[in-house]
Amino acid sequence: MQIPVIVLSGFLGSGKTTLLLRMLEEANQRGLQPGILMNELGKQDVDGMILDGRGGAAMEKLLDGCVCCSKKSELAGSLVLLLRKKPDVIVIELTGVANPEEIADALTEPELIGSLALRQIVTVLDAEYVLDYNSIFSSDRQLVRTLRRQIETADRLIVNKTDLVTPSLLQKIEKTVRKMNARAPIAFTSHSRAELAPLFAGIKPQTPAVPASSALRYKPLQVVSPSAISKASSPHTAGTEQLHEHNRSYSRVRTLTLPGRLAESSSQASVESFMRRWKHQLLRAKGYIVFPRKQQTYLMQYAGKRTYWEPAAYSGEPYVVLIGIDLDEAALADAWNALV
Repeated sequence: MQIPVIVLSGFLGSGKTTLLLRMLEEANQRGLQPGILMNELGKQDVDGMILDGRGGAAMEKLLDGCVCCSKKSELAGSLVLLLRKKPDVIVIELTGVANPEEIADALTEPELIGSLALRQIVTVLDAEYVLDYNSIFSSDRQLVRTLRRQIETADRLIVNKTDLVTPSLLQKIEKTVRKMNARAPIAFTSHSRAELAPLFAGIKPQTPAVPASSALRYKPLQVVSPSAISKASSPHTAGTEQLHEHNRSYSRVRTLTLPGRLAESSSQASVESFMRRWKHQLLRAKGYIVFPRKQQTYLMQYAGKRTYWEPAAYSGEPYVVLIGIDLDEAALADAWNALV
C-alpha cells in the first residue's frame, strides 16, 4: 500500500504553517493519523515547536538546510522513519526557498517509490508581495526561477492574506498566476482558511492512496538521482546542472540564530524597531522571546514587513532565527546585542 504525500510549498511567510495546522485539524476530524516532515532553514525549529502537541501527528524534522539541496540525502531517511509509524497521509512542509519539483524527484528513490505516492503539491502565495518577487529578487535569477516553479508545479494554489490587498490587485495576481499555471484551482484566503476537503478526499485509514500528482500527469518531472550528482559523465548531466544552479540560488539565503532572552530595557517596540531597520535584508524572522519585566515567553513572527506576537508555553532557551538574502551577520548580531 502506498501512503499519499501532500507537499506544502510557498515563499517564506506566506502562511504554510498556519495551513498545516488547519490540515491537522481536518485530518483529526476524519480519523486520519498524519505524519509530518518539517524542513527549516535555521538550526532551531520554530515551526515544529508550534506544531508540537497539536493533533498528535508523528513528526520528523530536517533543520539548517533545504531538503532539495544540502538536506536531500537525509530526506529519504526521514520519510522511512515516518513510514514506520504507519501514518495514513504524510505532509511535507518545505522551506520557503525550496523547489517542490526536486521533492517529487526524491520520492522516486528506490527505498520510497513503492511506499509513497505524491498526491498533491499545494503552493501558498502571499497576496501582498507575490507580484513584487521579480523586482525584489532581481539580482538572484535562480531564486526567482525557484519561486516560479513553486507556482508552475502546483496542483492547488492558495493566494493567502487577501484581507491585506485590494480586489483589483487580486485580479492582477490571478491573471499573472494563470500565465504560469493554467490548470491548478486557485483559492483566495485570509489566515490560510482554505477548503481542505479536496486535499483529503478519498483518503481513509489504511486505504490505498491516489497514485500520482496531477502535476506529474500533465508535466513529467525530471528525475535527478543522488548518484548522478557525483558523476560528471552520468546520463543525467543536464539534470545535475539544474540542481547545481538551484544550489547557487539557495546559497545566498542565510540564517542567523540569536539569543531570545532580552534585557530589562527592551520591549516589543524595540524588537519591531530592529525589524524595520533591517527590513531590506530580512525575508523572515521567527522565534521565542522573553521580556524579563513581563515574565512571559512570546512567539514572535516577522513576515511581509509585519511583526506578530502571541504568548507561548515554550519553556526552553529562547532564541530568534533571522532568514534573508546575503545577511550581514556581524552587523545584525551587533545590532541585536543592544537588545539583550
